[in-house]
Amino acid sequence: MPDKPLTVLTYAASASLAAVALVYFFNPNYLIDGDSSTSSASTRKKGIVGLFNPANDCFINSILQSLAGLGDLRLYLIRETHRRELGGPKVYAAIPSVDSNGKEVDGRKLASLQSGEVTLGLKNMIDSLNERPIYKKTISAANFIRVLERAFGTRISKSQQDAQELLQIVAERLSEEYHAGQEARKRARTAQNGVASNEELTQTEASPAQGAHTPDKGTDTEVDHTTTNTPTTLEPVNADELDSLAEEEDGFPLEGQTEARTECQFCHFVPKASPTSFVMLNLMVPQKSSTTLNECFDAHFKTEFIDDYICDKCRLEHAVEAYSTEYERARSDERKATIRTSIEKLRTALQDDPEKAPAGVELPDTKLAPKRRIARHIEIITFPKVLVVHLSRSVFDPRSSSTKNLAKVTFPEKLPVGGLLNRKIYKLLGMVTHKGTHNSGHYETFRRQHLYAPYSTPHVVNASGPYSATPIQSKSTLPSLQIPVESPNLSREANASVSNPDTTGRTSSSASPSSNSQSPPSTRPSSGSVNGSHGHKDSDVSIAPRLPPKGIDGVKDRPLNQEPKSRPTTVNTSKSSAMDVSRFKRKKRPVDRWWRISDDKVKECKTSDVLSMEKEVYMLFYEVEKEDSERR
Repeated sequence: MPDKPLTVLTYAASASLAAVALVYFFNPNYLIDGDSSTSSASTRKKGIVGLFNPANDCFINSILQSLAGLGDLRLYLIRETHRRELGGPKVYAAIPSVDSNGKEVDGRKLASLQSGEVTLGLKNMIDSLNERPIYKKTISAANFIRVLERAFGTRISKSQQDAQELLQIVAERLSEEYHAGQEARKRARTAQNGVASNEELTQTEASPAQGAHTPDKGTDTEVDHTTTNTPTTLEPVNADELDSLAEEEDGFPLEGQTEARTECQFCHFVPKASPTSFVMLNLMVPQKSSTTLNECFDAHFKTEFIDDYICDKCRLEHAVEAYSTEYERARSDERKATIRTSIEKLRTALQDDPEKAPAGVELPDTKLAPKRRIARHIEIITFPKVLVVHLSRSVFDPRSSSTKNLAKVTFPEKLPVGGLLNRKIYKLLGMVTHKGTHNSGHYETFRRQHLYAPYSTPHVVNASGPYSATPIQSKSTLPSLQIPVESPNLSREANASVSNPDTTGRTSSSASPSSNSQSPPSTRPSSGSVNGSHGHKDSDVSIAPRLPPKGIDGVKDRPLNQEPKSRPTTVNTSKSSAMDVSRFKRKKRPVDRWWRISDDKVKECKTSDVLSMEKEVYMLFYEVEKEDSERR
C-alpha cells in the first residue's frame, strides 16, 4: 500500500512529460509565433532582436529599432530593392551630364544615389531586426554604419550624438535615392521608347512586335522625336504619356509636402506657393511645466503676421502711380509715349502675373516701395504614410550653454492631422525617449508589437480557391432552361425535396442543388412552396403538384407586407452568408503590447506605459490608418 501513491505520481509525471513532448514535436511554432507567445514571462523576453552598444551607440540603436517597427517603410524597402533588381544594373549605371532642369550634375554623387546602397543596407538591417528568435539574440549595427560612412565619405563619431540628426540624414538620403532611381527609370523608358519609335518609323513594313523588342542603345543618349513626312500611324510618346503609362510607384513613405502661403493684408494678393518636401516635423516645445502635442502643432501651423513686407502687387501698383505722375510732368511727346508703354506693360503684368515684373520697365527703388503687413501660415498638402514628429527640447541661451526643456508633453495614441476636408488619422507605432541632460544621456525605443505583410494573409480562402480574392460563379449556378410545370415527375420530386424535412428539422441539402438548377425561377411563390415550408407542423402533406393560384386568389394568399420572392443565385447567397459570418466574427482587439528596447535589453510594456512617458518623449512615429479594405 505505501508504494501505490508513489506509483500513481510516477505515472502522472510520465504522462505530463509525454504530453509536453507531443506538443513540442507536433506543434513547436505555436508557442513561439502564435498570439499566446506573449502570455508567458519566458517568451516575452525572447521575441525581438537587440543591438550591441560598444561605444555610445544608443542614438543609432534607437533609430534603427524605431524604423524596424514601421510596416510601410519595410514594404517600401522591399519593393524598391526588388524594382532595382528587375531594372538591371545598366539602368542605374548610366549618368547623364545634366539633370532635368538643365543643370550640371555631380557624377560621383548621382552614381551613389542611383545605386541605392543606403536603401539596400537599411533593408538588410531591418530584416535582421524583424527576426523572431527562439532565444535571446543580439546583433551589431556595424554593417549599416559602414554603409553610411561609405555613402557620405566620412567617419561617424562615437561621441555623444543626436538621434534626430541621424534620422534626418538617413531619411533625406533615402528620399534622394528614391528620386534618383525614379529619374533613372524614366530616362530608360524614354530612351527605349524613342529607339523603338525611330526604328518603326524607318521600317514601314516591319511589325510592331519586332520594333518593341529592339535592344536599348543606352539610357543617356538623347533621342530625336521629330516626325518625318512618311505616312504612318505611329506617333512618338512624350514624357507625360510615358509617366501615365508607367507603373504607379508608391513614393518614400516618410516624405510629405508643405506650402507656406502668404496674403497681403492691404491688397489681399496671394502669391503662388512652392511646395517644400519634408521627412520630419520639428515642433518646438513651449517653456512651461506641461503642454500637449496639439498645442505644439498649433504653434507650428498657426497664422503669423509679418510687418514691413514688400508685396509684389503693391510694388507694381506703386510703379504705375509713379509713372502716371511722371507722365503728367513730361513735356516731350517721345517721353510721354515711353511712359505710356511702360504703364500698359505694368497693367498687363498686374492682370496676368504680378510676381513677374515686365521686361524693359524700370521699377522704382525698393526703398521707395510701400511696406505692407502680410499673414503667413503653413499647411500640409501631401500627407506622408509615416509621420515622424521631433519635439525640440533644446533651449539656447547666448549667455550660457544650451539646456534641455523638461516640460511634460501629453501625446495621443491616435493623432488627427489636417483640416475638416482633408483630415488623416495617424496611429502611434513607435517612440524614442531621452533621459539625461542636453549634452549627455541615453536613448530608448518603444515599438508596438505588430506583424506586418508579407507575413499576414489579408484574403480569406473561399470556395473559389486559395488564390482568388473574390468567388467565381460556377457553371451549376448559371440559369438553365425553363421546364414547364406540367411535368409530373419533376414537379413531384421538387415538392418532395422541399416538403420532406430531415431529422434535424432542416431541409435536405442533397436535393436542393438539383431543384435550384432544374426548376424555373419564379417571381411569385406557389401555395405548395408555402405549405412545404411548414411541413414539420402539418400531419398530412400532399406530394402531388399544386399549381399556383391565378388572378386575385394569388394575391389573397400572400400577406400585404410580403413582396414577391425571387429565387436567389449562388453569388447573392454567398454574399449574404459572408455578411452573416462577419457579423458574428469576433473583432480583433487592438494590439496593446509594446517592446521597450534599451540596446540589448528588451522587455514588454503596455500602451499606458508608453503614454506616461511625457517628460522623456523625444520623437514620435505615427503611421496613417488604413482603410477598412486594407486592415488586417
